[in-house]
Amino acid sequence: MQITKNIHALKIPFKVNISPDKIAERFVYVYIICGKKIWLIDTGVAGSKKLIFDYIESIGKSICDIESIFLTHSHPDHVGSAKSVKQECGSKVYVHALERNWVEDVDLQCAQRPVPGFKNLVEGSVKVDGVLKDGDIINLDENLSLRVIHTPGHSNGSVAYLIKEEGSLLCGDAVLSSNQMPVFDDLAESINSVKKLDKINDVEILLSSWDDPRKGGQIHDVFEDSVNYFTKIQQAVNKIAAKENISYPAEFCKDIISELKLPPVMANPVTERTFQPFLKKIHACKNCCCGN
Repeated sequence: MQITKNIHALKIPFKVNISPDKIAERFVYVYIICGKKIWLIDTGVAGSKKLIFDYIESIGKSICDIESIFLTHSHPDHVGSAKSVKQECGSKVYVHALERNWVEDVDLQCAQRPVPGFKNLVEGSVKVDGVLKDGDIINLDENLSLRVIHTPGHSNGSVAYLIKEEGSLLCGDAVLSSNQMPVFDDLAESINSVKKLDKINDVEILLSSWDDPRKGGQIHDVFEDSVNYFTKIQQAVNKIAAKENISYPAEFCKDIISELKLPPVMANPVTERTFQPFLKKIHACKNCCCGN
């Protein structure tokens, strides 16, 4: 669907095989920026190329015009189809420096962040043509530019993109709406990044990877809801951590998901990884106290 004069949103559904008897229905947005050329914000999961190409052709554009892919971060649902798009269109790939290794070596990413069904979500490793940093301004076209905003928390090198001329902020996975699966690397940084985005002036449309486009007064509400949800997660962690017997990672995660009243399917290897730093910190504190 067309969002602004130059920005289109493509909602891509996919499935994640959590276990032989558990399948999670998911979706992710890919954003298509059209000017004299075409620029993609993320590429969805493996197999999304056809959906992207079909949409581009349906609006009277050519896939040969896909000049660049700007990734919000390196996770499978964002980099999944980058390999085939780059191969077919000769597009350049850009990502924050801290995400480069996981884009160029997806086996390394799989080993360090074992997402269920990872191999089915990513086509393969992709050579990065350029790295991004906070504050970079990329001139796409006449009166059309991207400003890079570093938003660590969901991952170390997550970024958002501000298209000032369109009044649009593309925030990737920086925002975590209530009752979404809690996936992040650093909770404190996630909160700081959301607050950072909330301070940006003249944002008329918020475009997230996991939420429908939000406009006007809804935007601050989305940011506020996200901060409140992160705070609720911290409170749930603290409550479970207060138990005398601290659980193993899988049980610790399951208890937190239950405390948050989220569906049991959300207790999986991805969320276990989210809560492992909290568990390590708890164990470290207890050992320190015992040592004293």
